[in-house]
Amino acid sequence: MDMWYTEKHSENVGIAMKVSKTLFSGKSEFQQLDIVETLEYGRMMLLDGLVMVTERDEFVYHDMIVHPALFTHPAPKKVLVIGGGDGGTIREIVKHPSVEEAVLCEIDGLVIDKSVELLPSMACEIDGSNPKVKLHVDDGIAYIREHRGEFDVILVDSTDPIGPAVGLFEEDFYRTVFAALKEDGIMVAQSESPFYHPEIQKKMYANLRSVFPIVEMYQAFIPTYPSGLWSFAFASKRHHPVRDFDRERAAKRGFRTRYYNEDLHLGAFMLPTFARENIAEEQPEP
Repeated sequence: MDMWYTEKHSENVGIAMKVSKTLFSGKSEFQQLDIVETLEYGRMMLLDGLVMVTERDEFVYHDMIVHPALFTHPAPKKVLVIGGGDGGTIREIVKHPSVEEAVLCEIDGLVIDKSVELLPSMACEIDGSNPKVKLHVDDGIAYIREHRGEFDVILVDSTDPIGPAVGLFEEDFYRTVFAALKEDGIMVAQSESPFYHPEIQKKMYANLRSVFPIVEMYQAFIPTYPSGLWSFAFASKRHHPVRDFDRERAAKRGFRTRYYNEDLHLGAFMLPTFARENIAEEQPEP
């Protein structure tokens, strides 16, 4: 009998993948976690029934949540990831030689444990072997309140704004992030699909602009995410992701990236018109 996983992206559209077996299924105090083997995308993590990462296309998301910020900041030494318990974001951060400490603050310890066990290609730097990596199983909002002015870069690697991630899209949270950053710090957060989530984006970017002087959206193509077109919010105290981008350092990065490169960095910030309109400070006439 064929076994298929289906995720609805709207009331009328979704994605389906053939599954060969379930590797883990369990519930933490926060959410339902499933890790399954698919024929097309390899191992796939689901939280509350929604795709988080797959082995085949995770490199796009993890390249793009990390490298634009770390190649814009002139000397990122201390970096925090809120969420990201699969470990892929940390894996990319520690490729940067300037990084002295990479902190992962994930609310759900079960996600970390099962990623280390079942998703080693992503979790290879959160298994305790890298002394630069510090793990905290804690609420990200509570954690950063206790660490004012400490971080060069903060990456919010969260789920959609439901369940334990709801607070990670609010203005109060962004003010707390602002306080936890150094005077020239940068924050990046995933910011949903321009096709399916314009209302979430409108509110999120308005909240960010009320806190940060520099706020930009950039995009990436991630096949297993709703619509395939995904976005990230870049919010900064000082450094602009295009004007202050260190193209030469990115070109001579000395490590392999499968999606990110110095040309794509600039192109990712060139948005289609409808995506610009989603986050415009003054909304266009209907």
